[in-house]
Amino acid sequence: MISKIRYEEIGQIIVQASYEVHKELGPGLLESVYEVCLEEEIKRLKLRVERQVRIPVVFKGKTLGKDFIIDLLVEDEVIIELKALEILLPVHEVQLVTYLKLADKKLGFLINFNVPLIKQGIKRKVNQYYF
Repeated sequence: MISKIRYEEIGQIIVQASYEVHKELGPGLLESVYEVCLEEEIKRLKLRVERQVRIPVVFKGKTLGKDFIIDLLVEDEVIIELKALEILLPVHEVQLVTYLKLADKKLGFLINFNVPLIKQGIKRKVNQYYF
């Protein structure tokens, strides 16, 4: 189990990487473009990152033949859900919170790259079960 301080360090790197990608590319591209670029930038900043991570759906103790897919998983601990939308809806935040619960992770980021300033597009969520 990693410390809260380590989570904060990882979070700062994710925000920094998001800023770099947005600064380079700007808004208006497809989510898939931001995904591969953010993956590359996080790797450049020396964190482990996996893209399109499949997590099986477990219902009442039974693993079903369906997976949900995490856009990016950093250091096997932090989920990043990416969007490139005009407007984020509450359902997008709920999606991330649900992913955190189902994947048994503590911290996640919802990042929408289709904004003038990236700080407007970053939302940090914690799995309240842990914190």
